[in-house]
Amino acid sequence: MHSAFTRLLPLALLAVSRCASAATTLYVPPAQRGVPGAPSVSPPNVTTDTQSIADTASVVDQKSGAGTSAKPDLPVANTSVTAVDGQVLSSPNTTAASTVSARAEKRTTTGYSQVFAGTGLRSTDRDASVEGTAYLTYTLVSNATYSVDDCLAFCDRVPGCVFVNLYYEFNNPLLDFVFSEHSNLKCAAYGDVHSAAEKTNFGGQQLEAAPAGLSYIQQSSGWAADALADPKMPDGYELVFGPTDGANNAPGYMGFAFIDKYDVGACAALCNTRDADPAGGACQYFNIWRALVNGVPTTYTCAFVSSLPPGFSQTPTHISGQYYLVADESTAVNYGQGSLKVTYSRGYRRASLALDGGFESYSCTSSGSSAPGDFCFSASSNTWVGTSPMGGSLDASIFHYGPYSRTGSSVALLGSASGVDMLSGTLSPQAPLGTVAGKKYVVTFFANTLYAGAEAEKTAWVDVLWNGKVVRSMSLGYADWTYYETTVVAAGSDKLALHGGSAPAWIFIDDVYIFAL
Repeated sequence: MHSAFTRLLPLALLAVSRCASAATTLYVPPAQRGVPGAPSVSPPNVTTDTQSIADTASVVDQKSGAGTSAKPDLPVANTSVTAVDGQVLSSPNTTAASTVSARAEKRTTTGYSQVFAGTGLRSTDRDASVEGTAYLTYTLVSNATYSVDDCLAFCDRVPGCVFVNLYYEFNNPLLDFVFSEHSNLKCAAYGDVHSAAEKTNFGGQQLEAAPAGLSYIQQSSGWAADALADPKMPDGYELVFGPTDGANNAPGYMGFAFIDKYDVGACAALCNTRDADPAGGACQYFNIWRALVNGVPTTYTCAFVSSLPPGFSQTPTHISGQYYLVADESTAVNYGQGSLKVTYSRGYRRASLALDGGFESYSCTSSGSSAPGDFCFSASSNTWVGTSPMGGSLDASIFHYGPYSRTGSSVALLGSASGVDMLSGTLSPQAPLGTVAGKKYVVTFFANTLYAGAEAEKTAWVDVLWNGKVVRSMSLGYADWTYYETTVVAAGSDKLALHGGSAPAWIFIDDVYIFAL
């Protein structure tokens, strides 16, 4: 009875009938092209901090090799973070928060070629082994012969190996007496290609009590894969561009991390777990690239990007069912600074299971509306549907009108668009989601409740429903575009719904994404 009654009252009358002490307020409902509330903050213009990346690359040290006491044939360690947002980590391999449980994939596709030769095996010949980035593991090859083939076969078996350094290490008692191979011929595997300039470990250590001599290196040669395979696509991502020699310099920048290998899966894991940006939301894109400093591989950068904050625009682009890209090759224009050069740059975008989460497929042309080309609305689009309860009218709807939206030109609304009732509507995708049973996902969206002013909007609320059950209830209050997220577990082909709004506490919803975790 109450719902039927309130449906008959225009919101202007409802406002007038508030308590006598309240000032009279007139609400122009969204369907009548009202003016949205003024933004409370100006959007930041945050682009890639190329200088901080370059400065950090100049001080980070990721070079290593087969240590004198390390056992042979150890498994390749998980990829580790060595620096975050300009802060070099003191113990990257022992800091749990900085260790990523993602392994580099095999990247070789064909044979090998020699990069540099050793200096000889005469008693007076001395050489040095490589100390370089992306060290993986090592094995011992028989002393009986300087077998390059055995070393290359080892590289074929090591995940991520693209380069090996084969050399003798003498006066190391572990090699002579302890390890079962009883061989001095080390074959060290790397996930990056190195040069003779990186032969910097000459030995010179007293590994056995005097009068034994100091350790020394002989016949150190390097061999690299003739070609590299494309990295395996990380789950939940799509390749946008690459490889090129330009890194992104794009808006929506969230920060960066250095990792100790060129590991696309590790960058994806870091993007998935990075804290959301208040203005841009969850990490939606990363750019991985290798940094050469003075021609030497130095580190591997993961730069992260969220969606653009309100106030910025980008031409909507339809790629793989999505209508909005936060970065692409057009912004990959950072080729390096000073002695730093960008190489092997690739961009990956996080694929959302919410088709058209920015509602950009809805326009006045696509809807067949006779309204002016920049303003129209409907209860549904070809990707989303708004549902009103019995007695309600347009309690969930889709609008094409730039001033209402966060990004682009279209947006969803909860609460009667025409202002004829105070019922709550439900917004949901037209089809079940392509989720996988048992996997975790994060549902993210932005909400704006400025439209009718602080007093009217103070009771604004929204529920997130997953397969018909409320998984999170949120009191939004009066606020500019604010980011919200909810973690869910999939049953498979799941159904999402956003329910809430009660005019005049209207809620605009934009940039809805569902990402795999």
